[in-house]
Amino acid sequence: MSASDKASNLGDKVKGKVKEAVGKAVGNERLEAEGKGDQIKGDVKQAGEKVKDAFKD
Repeated sequence: MSASDKASNLGDKVKGKVKEAVGKAVGNERLEAEGKGDQIKGDVKQAGEKVKDAFKD
């Protein structure tokens, strides 16, 4: 996994955590759900990168 991919995936997860926290704080369920979705997106992308790395060896 390249460093830029890792940073992008981490960025999605961090952005998601922030959105989720802000959504909870202001009572915005849609924003909270978007945040959870962003976190999942980051996790899925990271898992895909790990699979690609496993097949490179």
